[in-house]
Amino acid sequence: MCMVWGPMCMVLICLALAAAAVAAAQDTRPASPAGASATQVGGQWIKGERGERYQGGKWIEITYGRPIRKGRSLWGSGADYGKTLLAGAPVWRAGADVSTQLKTEVPLQIGGKTVPAGTHTLFIDLKSNTDWTLIVSSWAAQTKYDPGNKAALWGAYNYTPDKDVVRVAMKVEKVPMSVDQLTWGFTDVSNAGGKFVLWWDTVMASAPFSVTQ
Repeated sequence: MCMVWGPMCMVLICLALAAAAVAAAQDTRPASPAGASATQVGGQWIKGERGERYQGGKWIEITYGRPIRKGRSLWGSGADYGKTLLAGAPVWRAGADVSTQLKTEVPLQIGGKTVPAGTHTLFIDLKSNTDWTLIVSSWAAQTKYDPGNKAALWGAYNYTPDKDVVRVAMKVEKVPMSVDQLTWGFTDVSNAGGKFVLWWDTVMASAPFSVTQ
């Protein structure tokens, strides 16, 4: 039949190959896509010929893997609270895959302690549905899993508290909708500071920070 309907067969073959390529691309898409949330502080709006521009701002950014809930029961309860998310690690990476990282161009005050400018890792100690502790650590993050690399972490595996820069209690609240994909963000931001916020499922947890000029 393809000898008679040669052009039609070629079209069908091309469509089949295109569909296979799309399916293959979808199969290789990461289960927890990389994400980032950023804000700028300390700048000024300057009027110019083409309108106002924000100048002199310093970046604060969180980079992280963004797991999707996919109908799972995330948190657990009682003695098992948070255990699924820990997956055998001592604390939660508060993301997926590569350790969650805080990159700041300015020193920050968090929990009464100074977090210097630079790159830090973020973890959360999950005790209960009302008791979360944000950890800012000087542990480096592995970009690819390397069990032989003892100077950097993959996720939160092999985390130890000796490199903690600060630990601070988070405010944990219920939200009136279920957020499907884990999301870090910033709220109530001014040049003086703001809040780090994590949303996932029906939980929102936040911790305040201030900017050290």
